[in-house]
Amino acid sequence: MTTHYEGGCAHVHVTATAEPIDNHVCHCNVCKNVTGQQTTHVAFFNHSDIEVDHPEKIARQPFNADNPDGPLELCTCSECGAPLMLDDKQGRIRVAVPNVMGYDTGAFPDATYHAFYDSSKPYPKPDDGRPVHEGLRPDFTWPAGA
Repeated sequence: MTTHYEGGCAHVHVTATAEPIDNHVCHCNVCKNVTGQQTTHVAFFNHSDIEVDHPEKIARQPFNADNPDGPLELCTCSECGAPLMLDDKQGRIRVAVPNVMGYDTGAFPDATYHAFYDSSKPYPKPDDGRPVHEGLRPDFTWPAGA
């Protein structure tokens, strides 16, 4: 397989072997809390399209502190604490946040839309020409789980 994207840290290498199935700018409160960023470039991959060379070195914690039993886990390096990926306990997706998870941000395609924009928040609606949605894009279909 061809490597498309590589991220991770010095201890754990994360490799995406396909293109993202979804690629957006996220405006959700969970991403804001986890990254400290107003918006976050997020890429969803089919679960099997992201490989990890040292899964035994991954520490897992809930991605959403307000929903600790939710499907997504934040995976970090157990040695250095670097964020590596989001892993779906249902085996549907794995998620890369290029500018936080050690990827070459210039290698990623631009996000195609804005997700989870909340018009009640005190910041302007994006006007960069990309579609803006209150959730994921309407035609997004979750892959089957493991």
